Amino acid sequence: MLSFVLQRVLQAVFVLLAVTLCVAFLIRFTGDPAFMLTQESASVTEADLLRIRESLGLNQSFPMQYWQFISNLVQGELGQSFFRGQIAELMRIAFPATMVLALSSMAVSILLSIPFGIYSAVHKGGWADQVIRIFSLLGLSFPNFWLAMMFVLLLSVTFPIFPASGFTSWSSLIMPSLTMGIILTATNIRLMRTAMIETLSAQYIMVARAKGLQERTVIYKHALRNSAIVFVTYVGLQFGNLIGGVVIVELVFNWPGMGTLAIDAIAQRDYPILQACVSILAIAIVAVNLSVDLVYGLIDPRIRVK
Repeated sequence: MLSFVLQRVLQAVFVLLAVTLCVAFLIRFTGDPAFMLTQESASVTEADLLRIRESLGLNQSFPMQYWQFISNLVQGELGQSFFRGQIAELMRIAFPATMVLALSSMAVSILLSIPFGIYSAVHKGGWADQVIRIFSLLGLSFPNFWLAMMFVLLLSVTFPIFPASGFTSWSSLIMPSLTMGIILTATNIRLMRTAMIETLSAQYIMVARAKGLQERTVIYKHALRNSAIVFVTYVGLQFGNLIGGVVIVELVFNWPGMGTLAIDAIAQRDYPILQACVSILAIAIVAVNLSVDLVYGLIDPRIRVK
């Protein structure tokens, strides 16, 4: 088990280095931050631009800039923004806001998809199964930004129940979480239903029923535990897509998270902020996927790595 963990950690380190290198390289094609700092000045000279680049550390070669960023990141230092001060101070607000939104959206999806997926599989072919499948198909058809705007129109404008934007109270979390949660639920219901149908037709389930076990015990103790392996795998992989979707939802709801911070950094060509945002989110995604691998052994002892 220890060798497996070490192997996964080394893979995670390689992934993080590759991601940060690609972002650091590609963002420099978006333009010169020195121009952003002097765009309101009509009398700026090339000497002024050179001084600004030197003060920002942009006069160094790209390998030196990247090495400086990685060295600071390993030491827990996120550096200084070109426009907005210490990046660590910005992250103390943005990162928790994004994680709260992502985890609450995932919680909404899990709480809805597991019971509905199980019920749909157990009552396969019935009217309830048909209704649940239609709901999941509709959920897959809705773009997250459209659903977000519909929630704002319905629950903030037509019926002013929840705040339309910002993070003023915990009620502000409801509409963004429902937006992402419903989109995720549409996929997860179908996944859980398929996994449960396959498991319920297995021979050991027939044996359990033949022994006279209660149907609830057969479903939740035997079938669900084995079906959960596929579900947990997909949920772990889904977390990366969830982070990408959160960016759009944050913009619609003006949520003060990493997505909003990264979009502003791209518009301002603020290299350090964007690199920090991508690095932190990449670490979070890699950590979640590593955790999913380790959870496998807890769900099914047959796949534990010795």
